[in-house]
Amino acid sequence: MPRTPAPKGLPTPRQILDFIQQSGQPAGKREIARAFGLHGHNKILLKALLKDMADEGLIDSAPGRAFHKAGGVPKVTVLRIVAVEDGAIAVPDSWQGEGPPPRLRVIEQGRRSALGLNDRILARTEERGTGMVAHMMKKLQRSADLILGVVHEDEDGRRWLKPVDKRERRLLPLPELGEAEVGDLVLAEPSGKPPRVSARVDAVLGDPFAPRSFSLIAIHKHGLPHEFRNETIDEAREVSRQPLGSDREDLRHLPIVAIDPADARDHDDAIWAQARDDGGWDAVVAIADVSFYVRPGSSLDREARRRGNSVYFPDRVVPMLPHELSSDICSLKEGADRAALACHLHVAPDGSLKSWRFSRAVIRVAANIAYEDAQRAIDGDGGVERNLVEAALKPLWACWQALFKARQKREPLELDLPERQVVLDEKGRITSVAPRERLDAHKLVEDYMIAANVAAAKALEAKKAPVMYRVHEAPSREKLTALKDYLKTFDLEFALGQVIRPGVFNRVIERVGNSDSRPEIMEQLLRTQMQARYAPDHLGHFGLALPSYAHFTSPIRRYADLLVHRALVSAYRLGEGGLPAEDATAFAEIGEHISMLERRAMEAERETIDRYVAAYLSDHVGQLLDCRISGVQPFGFFATVEGLGGDGLLPAAELGQEYFRYDEAARQLIGDQSGETYRVGQRLQLRLIEANPVSGALRFELPEGSYGRGNAPRRDRPDRKDRVRGPAGGRRGRPANIRHQGRKR
Repeated sequence: MPRTPAPKGLPTPRQILDFIQQSGQPAGKREIARAFGLHGHNKILLKALLKDMADEGLIDSAPGRAFHKAGGVPKVTVLRIVAVEDGAIAVPDSWQGEGPPPRLRVIEQGRRSALGLNDRILARTEERGTGMVAHMMKKLQRSADLILGVVHEDEDGRRWLKPVDKRERRLLPLPELGEAEVGDLVLAEPSGKPPRVSARVDAVLGDPFAPRSFSLIAIHKHGLPHEFRNETIDEAREVSRQPLGSDREDLRHLPIVAIDPADARDHDDAIWAQARDDGGWDAVVAIADVSFYVRPGSSLDREARRRGNSVYFPDRVVPMLPHELSSDICSLKEGADRAALACHLHVAPDGSLKSWRFSRAVIRVAANIAYEDAQRAIDGDGGVERNLVEAALKPLWACWQALFKARQKREPLELDLPERQVVLDEKGRITSVAPRERLDAHKLVEDYMIAANVAAAKALEAKKAPVMYRVHEAPSREKLTALKDYLKTFDLEFALGQVIRPGVFNRVIERVGNSDSRPEIMEQLLRTQMQARYAPDHLGHFGLALPSYAHFTSPIRRYADLLVHRALVSAYRLGEGGLPAEDATAFAEIGEHISMLERRAMEAERETIDRYVAAYLSDHVGQLLDCRISGVQPFGFFATVEGLGGDGLLPAAELGQEYFRYDEAARQLIGDQSGETYRVGQRLQLRLIEANPVSGALRFELPEGSYGRGNAPRRDRPDRKDRVRGPAGGRRGRPANIRHQGRKR
């Protein structure tokens, strides 16, 4: 139906469109009326005219009742960042127009870019040339934390988000998939209020079962910064080309070696030793001089502090510093001249440190040697050139014998908890998962690093300079009381009145011997310890039995070490790149920040290993596996596959047709009728019925005909609250193995 011409006194539709497009602010009915001098009845007529224009598709309304040209972008609106490579590019967060959403270049009012992919901003938009730009007003907080999950479709064609977090049981409806497909791994933003919570796909990450995807899940789940800004990369390239300087101590004549894992991504430490006439040793621990390249306040420094540390996964590393530094100019590579901060040690015959000094040096590593090769060489099985064995390895081992003697004397905490090693082939597929072998070569490097860390802390203390200590406090009274109660269940006495030193826990382990309960008790001893952290407080390191301890040896991958380097540079006047006064006064806050980032990294690494273990075990679903119960709760018990790790649940409802009582003190489930007991540390065979590589979760059941299944008649539910009811009988539902749901790895 044709629209009647605008009454006299009203602007024409063309004039209204021109005003809306040229206005520097959102243009609603009030602004249009004011611009054209409309009053009284004409304002009522304007409202009708605007409605006609909207009905004809000439204009759209935006939040706040402002108008904009139909098919265009409101003057003030919410945008989502879709690219950050050469300046931020955004699209409307909600686009209802025809065709693809317009892309707008974001202008951030002269401030340094701090926008990342999928950030949401409130912006004022304007046409400029043939395109549009957005003037950022403020960055918006997400309505909720993004959820990482896999898109599923049920039999009725409804799409759901299944979170990868094994603690999250709910499925969220996905009204729209956007560019996602069923089976994709996505980041989604929840919306609504319980019980009507749905999700909107925010980013598509791809196939959750593809090789090398498990670390990607952890990266996105924990929000690990994994891409560097162009500005930071350019700065890394620039500083890596600067000359080392002529005022460095020249140590290139020393046969110094770097001993690292065979698959090491970076080499930030090298060691050398030689005998002294007094029966002691001179040693050098040379560490990459990262503070020479990463200056306070630079883009590299801001990014390093934001990350806090590198994060290591089986298939990749998320580095604290760009490749140009972390695996190139700051990596101590064989035959290359490298800038180092050298710790010179005088080691007494009994292994104590007599003196130390620090210098900025230039070194040339004689060889990068894998732990296994170093061990074979010192055992006489080859692997390293003979002249290097004589000149470098044998003196290092001889000095280490003294350091090790001192270590044994002070009795640090000795918990033999093996690290799991995931081995991948060239395509990222798992070839094995096994405990990592611990050699004398590992202990040797560790003791040299500890000696240098002690020297760094004491050197800064001598200058009354700020120290970012690695703090590990003695266990609290509450933790020790809980440990005493726990050990009592094994008929092991633990006196609370004694002076608690690490050796006290070592003797508990000695009393346990090689019994089946040894791994369980060591894990409990570990849980009794306080969590290590970074702080300027001189509280000592309980686990290492050291009163002064700071991290000095890994500035490539730990920001705490970089701060210690800067403090040494300032305190001993070693040149540029020292510690700024504002950082020195903020050590407490910085320590809390990097401690939090360290915990985040550890959780991400642990979860990723669990996913790899689940993927490795997915080919063993239906088989009986040797397991050990690692935890007991009223709802069931968790079990770990021997030699592999990875916890899986066996619900109490699957234990049989009797009630199982939960004994919290003894951490066990006891059958009311049969007396069958499931306790922490118990070894048994279980059938694996589900292995979910995306969440890392495992599920077990008892072997058919095994203990506890159907061997007692049911009774009425007891009154005690700590009893768990078994199944009512009939066939049990078996969770599906996620590997069989639509996609293969």
